[in-house]
Amino acid sequence: MDCPNEENDIRKALAGIAGIRSLRFELAARTLTIEGEQLALESGLQAIRQLGFEVLPIEHEQKTEMPSGLGEISKALIALALAIGAEALDFFAPDTLLFKSLGMALAAAAIAFSGFSTYRKGLAALRRGQLNMNALMGVAVTGAFLIGQWPEAAMVMALYAIAELIEARSVDQARNAIKGLLALAPETAEIRQGDGSWQEMPADKVAIGALARVKPGARIPLDGRVTAGSSAVNQAPVTGESIPVDKATGDPVFAGTINETGTLEFEVTAAANNTTLARIIHAVEAAQGTRAPTQRFVDRFAAIYTPAIFAVAVAVAVGGPWLFAWSWTQALYKALVLLVIACPCALVIATPVTVVSGLAAAARRGILIKGGVYLEEARKLRAIALDKTGTITEGKPRLVATEVLSAAEPESRILSWAASLAGHSDHPVSKAIATSLNLPENGLTDFTALPGRGIEARLDGHTLILGNHRLIEDRGLCSPEIEARLAVHENQGRTATLLATEGRVLAIFAVADTIKESSREAITDLHRLGVTSVMLTGDNVATATSIARQAGIDDARGNLLPEEKLAAIEELQGRYGPTAMTGDGINDAPALARADIGVAMGAAGTDTAMEAADVVIMNDDLRRIPETIRLSRQTHAVLWQNIALALGIKVVFLGLAVFGNATMWMAVFADMGASLLVVANGLRMLRTSAPQIKD
Repeated sequence: MDCPNEENDIRKALAGIAGIRSLRFELAARTLTIEGEQLALESGLQAIRQLGFEVLPIEHEQKTEMPSGLGEISKALIALALAIGAEALDFFAPDTLLFKSLGMALAAAAIAFSGFSTYRKGLAALRRGQLNMNALMGVAVTGAFLIGQWPEAAMVMALYAIAELIEARSVDQARNAIKGLLALAPETAEIRQGDGSWQEMPADKVAIGALARVKPGARIPLDGRVTAGSSAVNQAPVTGESIPVDKATGDPVFAGTINETGTLEFEVTAAANNTTLARIIHAVEAAQGTRAPTQRFVDRFAAIYTPAIFAVAVAVAVGGPWLFAWSWTQALYKALVLLVIACPCALVIATPVTVVSGLAAAARRGILIKGGVYLEEARKLRAIALDKTGTITEGKPRLVATEVLSAAEPESRILSWAASLAGHSDHPVSKAIATSLNLPENGLTDFTALPGRGIEARLDGHTLILGNHRLIEDRGLCSPEIEARLAVHENQGRTATLLATEGRVLAIFAVADTIKESSREAITDLHRLGVTSVMLTGDNVATATSIARQAGIDDARGNLLPEEKLAAIEELQGRYGPTAMTGDGINDAPALARADIGVAMGAAGTDTAMEAADVVIMNDDLRRIPETIRLSRQTHAVLWQNIALALGIKVVFLGLAVFGNATMWMAVFADMGASLLVVANGLRMLRTSAPQIKD
């Protein structure tokens, strides 16, 4: 099963079989999954065989290798040699019955060697009343043979078979770009045994929870979490990150990535068939089964185009002698040339090769696009809504400003008190203060948590509180000066935390979720592409406005609940047109689902984000979004170049066939040449270098 036409043939053949519940085609992998009752499955397999296909059942999770095709190549080369012999006899040998009979025999043998599959599939199509490329070629070659053009008939069939093989190998380059991802993960892993020794074992036999080890320079075989060691890991195969990422105890590692500097030990967190890399491969393969808008258009066009050309060929054969004073043999020959040109192969293969190449190119950059429809539609985006935390910002609060307000105590003591109180709280803001101050903690007594406000404790003979603006007001410790200082921080989108005794405020600590530098570049790039940016967040309006201003975002909306984000997406769609939503794939699920394209950020290793979104950015680099839009625009351009190329060549040779001197040789070269040209043009997507992103 090599092209959408053959997929359609199979789909139609199975449509009328009761008991078949669903069909899932993965054309790139040449597989079809049929779900249904056992009796219906047997009937379905028989129907597929009657179409002329060989059916190879695949066991669940079995790695399959397609037939090498060496036998087909040998047959095609033998057929070409026989066809050349027939041509030589026709051109050089005396015009006697013996040599003529020998030439016809060579031609018939050439057609038999190269055309068996073509005839088998063509006859199956004609029995169903369909005109596919095999039916057209079979009719054309048979007709040429019967009107005495047997050398040309033999050569056309041999060249058609060879061109089909070349085309299949060319298309495989796009398919292999996906399959090549499988080779990224090693087949074996070094696993710790019960006695403490290390032993190599197949990666697909390793259980979750096992302890694995990977040495410098080796690829990581499975997903896991580091338990010992530190190293720099090249994650480009999975996330597309351009520089290695430092890994230490507690950090996640992914199958297929490269351990560069130090030995790592990690606990396996996913089976070999469920690693992040495996899920990427599965998602991209499944995406190839979804039809892009252009492909649906081409399929509809081809369904009309082929019968129309067949009708023109019949009209030429019947009407040519009456209208143009051709002989019946001339008219019939021209009609047969039209049938060869009518093969829609170049047209129908133009789209899937380009889409597969685009999906593979995106996957190599750490962008998982879950269908050709999203690859094409991303070019139309006019607005993009962005969640704040973890998308525009780091998602990790940091201490960005410290103001010591009291001279009654040494600054070092005040900071030490703050570190001690913050270190005893699990609140993210307290953790940010404790981590940033990085001072030794003193023993606290009478520790009390004040939910929603802060904490209180006794230390060094003082009663200390560490809390928010509201807590300080409740304790009657605010003053106009402190209110003014707090207003400055809050207007900048910071969260202010204050340290105070029972009588006065000692210090202000301003914590903020800092903007990623890559976010500013991404927003600038989106504006260059004509895409409006809007931030939707549950944070307060002041914080939202401040972050948006720093990032260069056009519009910021704060205090939004999930259902309000959904309403905002609908409003943006009404105002700007096609709109994307970017978030974490969990809290933003309603908005992601409602947007024209949902984009999940930083999804490496998370099932939820991969399921929720249409596009998954495998790291948290927002710059991949404008890159996706550019890739979509390039894919769309190549798609229409291919369609124009395929149809343009057809139109030229249709004119030559009717009013010129086009031969069947020229027709088969034009048809297969067009196919190879559109395949080569589509494969350019694989060779497109990713933009250099500076980190």
